[in-house]
Amino acid sequence: MKIQGKMFIWLSIFILAMAILYGVWSKEPAGTTALFMAFGLAVMIGYYLAFTARRVDAMAQDDKEADVADEAGEVGFFSPHSWQPLSLAIGGAFAFLGVALGWWLLYFSLPLILIGIFGWVFEYYRGENQNQ
Repeated sequence: MKIQGKMFIWLSIFILAMAILYGVWSKEPAGTTALFMAFGLAVMIGYYLAFTARRVDAMAQDDKEADVADEAGEVGFFSPHSWQPLSLAIGGAFAFLGVALGWWLLYFSLPLILIGIFGWVFEYYRGENQNQ
């Protein structure tokens, strides 16, 4: 984590330099503000990673002599098959289409979004995947 913290701190310094240069050169407030906000976000992430790296054990990416297999292991459980993201994506597409075509389309998208969310949350509480 030390490497990632240093990378974000250096990235924030670069973004700050570009924000100052952009602000002086273009005199455009929206882009300058966006760059200063990106600087703030990079500082927050870099500080968090550097702060956390001091309190946890050294990881394989911090060791220059480490192999790829040193951090190998189980990453987590990922659902092999699920129809819920499709329902959520169609509902989200209808919702965003409702902004362009008319707010009445949200009445059709809301049930699809709710079905997708509830199905995704409770997917492993019932049926054939209950014991996974």
